[in-house]
Amino acid sequence: MAKKLLIIGHTFPEPNTTAAGSRMLQLIRLFQEDGYAVTFASTASQGENSADLKSLGITSETIQLNNSSFDEFLLKLNPTIVLFDRFITEEQFGWSVSETCPKAVKILDTEDLHFLRKARETAIKKDKPVEQANLFTETAKRELASMWRCDLSLIISETEMTLLQKTFSIPKDILFYLPFLLSPISEEESQNLPVFEEREHFITIGNLLHAPNVDSVKILKKEIWPQLKVKLPKAELHIFGAYAPQQIKELHNGKEGFLIKGWAADGHDVMQQARICLAPIRFGAGLKGKLFDAMQCGTPFVTTKIGAEGIYNFSEKINNDEANWSDFINTAITLYTDEKAWLENQNQGFETLVNRFDKTLFIKPFLERIETIKSNLLQHRNKHFFGQILQHHTAQSTKFMAKWIEEKNRKTKPQTSLLVPRPRVAEALAEAQAL
Repeated sequence: MAKKLLIIGHTFPEPNTTAAGSRMLQLIRLFQEDGYAVTFASTASQGENSADLKSLGITSETIQLNNSSFDEFLLKLNPTIVLFDRFITEEQFGWSVSETCPKAVKILDTEDLHFLRKARETAIKKDKPVEQANLFTETAKRELASMWRCDLSLIISETEMTLLQKTFSIPKDILFYLPFLLSPISEEESQNLPVFEEREHFITIGNLLHAPNVDSVKILKKEIWPQLKVKLPKAELHIFGAYAPQQIKELHNGKEGFLIKGWAADGHDVMQQARICLAPIRFGAGLKGKLFDAMQCGTPFVTTKIGAEGIYNFSEKINNDEANWSDFINTAITLYTDEKAWLENQNQGFETLVNRFDKTLFIKPFLERIETIKSNLLQHRNKHFFGQILQHHTAQSTKFMAKWIEEKNRKTKPQTSLLVPRPRVAEALAEAQAL
């Protein structure tokens, strides 16, 4: 039987714009190399920065919410595995997948823990330490429920694995630690990178619709760059990122060397030209793509505990304490001016990629876990019966709401579709009352 993977995407992946886009393509390649035919479906439209999935041998589909055409699509495709891109897509389509393709393995790719990121952002806005963030929120309830309903959830950070198991008692065997899947930098590749003397200026990069990145740029402008510029008057800070809001564009100041550069078509190219990457990240979750880009490009970075979270072992020294920006600034000056310190930091980055993020460390165990679940799907689900309870109650409420919306849409805007319609509202309500 042919192996088929259906990915239900929150958006179409943009690997040159977001770390989430790069991550998605890594997962797609992993499954393709294991013989899966991949279909990527989303309610979103493809943008100018979206990956050319067709050239990668991936079938793309546009799907609709609250529309029985999705059930028809599922029946025809009959996927072996359905991978949900973030918990929101599982909420929207998970009940239909369970009903239409009950034997399909359901995998949730969290990207990062959204409830953790949002809780930390709220703490920062209230001028509280992120360690005091309230994690027990509505978003947490939704995201954790989504994990329980799926057969396996992919967790990108060891910190998040620990949090889920210790704080929320999520069973380890419905979680899988799967960070960025990278190829080690070869000695030849490292030798071909620009050396210390060939590089100049500072850089930061990241999707500027992403709240942690916007906050980071503001911190650079207000707290960090004025002091760095005094110490290093010839240096500039180049800020790259797509979708910059007006408030960020207005921070551009050529006289101060604070330059909003916009989207970079090749993030690695601009990263290799810079001497240091700055990432004063005060909140967020998961792994920070810009720091992995920096390590791959041999560009030392200065970040915070939140920024370095999940990259270094807990016992290893992190560059600075974000509560004291003078430490951050001093570290940046040292790395910018001291070639020996710069080289040591660069080598640490290369070693981190090899020892902790080499894709060969994770691919085989991951595929083996999937095969085990596929071969024992009923036993796996029965072992975690609480997930089926959540599936039952959530599916009923979501299902009948979707049917009501579809019926409402049908009445207000007649459709000529030849698809078999779902039950009418009266029938749906009667069925709900009978449960």
